[in-house]
Amino acid sequence: MVQASQMGLKAVGAGLAVGLTGVGTGVAEMGIGAAAVGAIAEDKEFFGLGLLFTVIPETIVIFGLVVGLLLLFS
Repeated sequence: MVQASQMGLKAVGAGLAVGLTGVGTGVAEMGIGAAAVGAIAEDKEFFGLGLLFTVIPETIVIFGLVVGLLLLFS
């Protein structure tokens, strides 16, 4: 009974780790994506920089996934 409860709490923690990092990344990319599109519309040379700034917040989700996997398999 106790072991099942511990496994359930680990699963909840892993789900929160991945879910909340996903929501945070979505909020961050909302502003970054709009600014990047505006900058690219004015000058095409900002495409690479805008793409880089759009991709950087997605690494946060990868960290959340790693934390979730560590919680589940530890």
